[in-house]
Amino acid sequence: MTTRVLLADDEHLIRGALAALLDLEDGIEVVAQVGRGDEVVDAVAEHRPDVAVLDIEMPGMDGLSAAERISSTCKIVILTSLGRPGYLRRAMAAGVSGFLGKDASAEELAMAIRKVQSGGRYLDAELAAAAMAAGDSPLTDRERDALRLAADGHPIARIAGELHLTEGTVRNYLSSAMTKLNAQNRLEAIRTAQRMGWL
Repeated sequence: MTTRVLLADDEHLIRGALAALLDLEDGIEVVAQVGRGDEVVDAVAEHRPDVAVLDIEMPGMDGLSAAERISSTCKIVILTSLGRPGYLRRAMAAGVSGFLGKDASAEELAMAIRKVQSGGRYLDAELAAAAMAAGDSPLTDRERDALRLAADGHPIARIAGELHLTEGTVRNYLSSAMTKLNAQNRLEAIRTAQRMGWL
């Protein structure tokens, strides 16, 4: 039986090379390729892949957000060049079955695709070890939401409006996040949370 694969990566050269290499593997057929995260849901609906291989960083929508939307439709393997510990935990929560670095070989990716298609999990050992060492995010969902919007450059008033909170409550969430991340200011808190993969 052939495993149908969708590839999503914004780097055209990498996506094309992966597609060519995977098409050489027995039992794997690349049925669709997209270059943006916000194209993933429609491509999955149209092409019905068994496994979606998603880059974690893409324009339009990141791979983890796309994974959350398609996890009930197909198996998911995340590729990342960013070994942020929090990404693995977020990926598992999003229903991802495979997680490996972009430095993996085509053979290893094919092995991961086959394993997740058969109902297993495939995790890069180094990324898994880093995630375990880093521990869970200390941020609450609301603190993370406020920090994410602040990272996008939104002022307090807009963050409050988007989260349906008062400006004072938003300030409290941002202050609490700074304290938990041992940051001197919002920018430092954002950078720490991004580096750990918690945003």
